[in-house]
Amino acid sequence: MSSTTKIEPLGAVRERVLATLRQDIIVGRLRPGDRLVERELAERLGVSRVPVREAIRALVAEGFVHFESARRTVVRRLAPADVKELFELREALEVYAAGLAASRATPQDLAEAERLLDQAATATEAGDAETITDVNSRLHDRIVAMAGNKLLIEALEPVAGRLRWMTRRNEEWPQLLVEHRELYEAIASGDPNRARAHALTHVQTNYRSTVRQLFGEEAAEELP
Repeated sequence: MSSTTKIEPLGAVRERVLATLRQDIIVGRLRPGDRLVERELAERLGVSRVPVREAIRALVAEGFVHFESARRTVVRRLAPADVKELFELREALEVYAAGLAASRATPQDLAEAERLLDQAATATEAGDAETITDVNSRLHDRIVAMAGNKLLIEALEPVAGRLRWMTRRNEEWPQLLVEHRELYEAIASGDPNRARAHALTHVQTNYRSTVRQLFGEEAAEELP
């Protein structure tokens, strides 16, 4: 009797490695300044160096890592300008999305958002940082999906990972849960102006919290 071993296509291996390394950066298993060594990562992930090399190149393109030299690749250290630019993008696109979501959300959309809020509450009570990050990101994705605008989704997709990475630094989880519930209620009300106002407040508050976590209280106090 013979058996065959299913060989995973190189593209699938590369995507798996990329997803693993991206998640490692987002949740802090790989921290800013940490070096990415192809040989070590290949051994840890049980793959050849080729998909690791390709995944690292993709992470460079996504803004997670950069080449300090030809032989040294490290996780990026976030600068204040990086945070400012990403939150400016969030303010422009997510506030707009919230207004559209208030006009277009279906009962099924709202039920899914409520389910995510319940999961976020459970994770917040448990202090489960990784689950909080994942669920909060899925909640924001759900709101953007509610907007029903494919171009809006495509505009956010290239920076979605970096936004998750950055907002993971905000560990004021109970406050985040309150803000997300208020945003949900504003969208569920069907009032686009109310939804946009809550989304704007949420983005601005989250910006201050993220700056505080990354650069200290003084940096947050200097914000307009």
